[in-house]
Amino acid sequence: MNLGEKKEFDFVAVGDIVTDAFIRLKDASVHCDVDKENCQISMRFGDKIPYEFVEVLAGVGNSPNAAVSASRLGLKTALVTDLGDDKVAEETITTLKSNNIDTSFVNLHDGMKSNYHYVLWFEDDRTILVKHFDYPYKFPDIGNPKWLYLSSLGEQSLPYHKEIINYLKAHPSIKLAFQPGTFQMKLGIAKLREIYLLTEVFFCNVEEAKRILNTDEHKVGRLLHLMHQEGPKIVVVTDGPRGAYAYDGKEAWFMPPYPDPKPPYERTGAGDAFASTFACALALGKSIPEALSWGPINSMSVVQQVGAQKGLLHRGDLENYLNHKPESYKPQKIVE
Repeated sequence: MNLGEKKEFDFVAVGDIVTDAFIRLKDASVHCDVDKENCQISMRFGDKIPYEFVEVLAGVGNSPNAAVSASRLGLKTALVTDLGDDKVAEETITTLKSNNIDTSFVNLHDGMKSNYHYVLWFEDDRTILVKHFDYPYKFPDIGNPKWLYLSSLGEQSLPYHKEIINYLKAHPSIKLAFQPGTFQMKLGIAKLREIYLLTEVFFCNVEEAKRILNTDEHKVGRLLHLMHQEGPKIVVVTDGPRGAYAYDGKEAWFMPPYPDPKPPYERTGAGDAFASTFACALALGKSIPEALSWGPINSMSVVQQVGAQKGLLHRGDLENYLNHKPESYKPQKIVE
């Protein structure tokens, strides 16, 4: 029996882990449609293009970001993930431990490389060049944690999802938070039907909701209802700087963003910060409106730093922001 199996965790995050190399560009341009959608970044082809600097951040990704968020908010946290046997893996393990995350369920694969992404960062947004290695996933015995947070996994992970489903069915007291990553969205609802049915709280943004539901519906209230019909008990849909929405099948709420102290520096991880903080608030016994008021604070803090984790707050700091919030910062019940 390993160390992780002897412990009972509050929060176990499951998903791929990567190292991000942020390349700060200064010689590029962005072209968008009139409605600011379908933006494309352009650089000269076949040329040497200067950049400002590179910052390498180990141990990131949707689920690792959620694990860091949970740990800083005071939850006993572990991460289930996969790495190669390279120098990147060593640095990643060190980073996780420095954030007080139990690494007993981190699986190292001989002869394989760890996931490494390149982030083209221009102004306050980014484009990410991604590659996920096809690790032989196997779900471990994680005990009986209070919450399991599932997010981005590789394209060949469908059998792994079935292992997770079986584990959740065998441990019905575990509450599932599901924030689907790119490949999980591509798999679609039908292939992950049981995941959706087992989900306590589900997270996505407006565009992702439309993609997952295969709909042109643009009204957020309708998207909340449609997603709730697929199984999740609580549906949370974010709408970028316009705010966020939550629906539990009976009541719906809107939450405005927390005011930025200064313009965002870099937006990576804002969605992860919101979703994980909302889930952590529920794990700490908070209500849906209270969880809605927690999430935007961590998002605001994250976009003031480089990467998805530097700005994640400890509970005391988050509550300090909450105690000094503007009068307009409060959840609003939506009347339909």
